[in-house]
Amino acid sequence: MARWEPGARERLVVAAVDLFAEQGYDTTTVAQIAERAGVTRSTFFRHFPDKREVLAAGQDTLCQLLAAGIADAPSSATPLEAVGAGLEAAAQAFTPERRDLGPKMRDAIAASSELQERETLKRVGLATAITDALKERGISDPTASLAAEVGVLALKMAYARWADPTNRQELAAIARQSLQELQTASATLS
Repeated sequence: MARWEPGARERLVVAAVDLFAEQGYDTTTVAQIAERAGVTRSTFFRHFPDKREVLAAGQDTLCQLLAAGIADAPSSATPLEAVGAGLEAAAQAFTPERRDLGPKMRDAIAASSELQERETLKRVGLATAITDALKERGISDPTASLAAEVGVLALKMAYARWADPTNRQELAAIARQSLQELQTASATLS
């Protein structure tokens, strides 16, 4: 096994997503993922505590990018404008390779209640990162929490559109559009 080759983490993610798509999450084993990625089981466990966490790879980076984008937004930015800056910064993490994994990840998550649960936890983590970053800007609750939830929903919508093989727009542009759609929709709530 090629333990010393670079990119083991990314190869593990690709292998897991491919196997989940081919044979389902429940029947896929850590040993199969490691073998497909060309690494040992112990290498797998150096990167992930279990197979469920493979689909959350990069969540910490995404949270950091969101927070940095919000922090760097102009001081005059509204809460949603700051969230938009965070979404644009986070878009850096979505490489063309991740776009190709999108439909497979979506299908794997839809087919597994365990992965749906992990996806929900991921969204909570993203909302917390956004809320905390907005509070650092002096935005209080419930405004910070509401803006964070809107931002997470915008990211979810944007990711689904971005991962569609027929759509070749960049994620940052789709995220801005999604955020604008949600802002417009929210104006009709009262």
